[in-house]
Amino acid sequence: MRFTIPLMLFAASLCLALGLVLPLIRLERLYFFTQEPSLIEIIGGLWTEGEWLLALVVGLFSVVFPVVKLGILHVLSYGATHERPAIPAWLKTLSNWSMLDVLLVALVIFAAKTSGLAAAITQPGLWFFAGSAVLTAIASGMEK
Repeated sequence: MRFTIPLMLFAASLCLALGLVLPLIRLERLYFFTQEPSLIEIIGGLWTEGEWLLALVVGLFSVVFPVVKLGILHVLSYGATHERPAIPAWLKTLSNWSMLDVLLVALVIFAAKTSGLAAAITQPGLWFFAGSAVLTAIASGMEK
């Protein structure tokens, strides 16, 4: 049981890294044009298209918050059991936003499929990103 949380956090960190760089969604338009953007590419695309605020918000909630949360959980989980501090309240509040990006991508996929303009298919990046959010939530729930 002592290695469960660190192992889950390692898996969550690996999943987060893969979720950021692997394609999230495959969009096929008019049978000829296909796009498979990763989360990092989506943020970069928003930035270069002048959508700075949206790029910052997505980057903050998709990259910065999960990395900070995982970092803090790693530090807390590797401390001595009798010296281990409690999880900060603001970090628990941050956990409520863990699945926001997965929900947004799911909504984009749903919108693309129902509009008839494009076929949208989930890609491994979305599953890794979701896996990271779930593993992090479980590990933070197990952390005392």
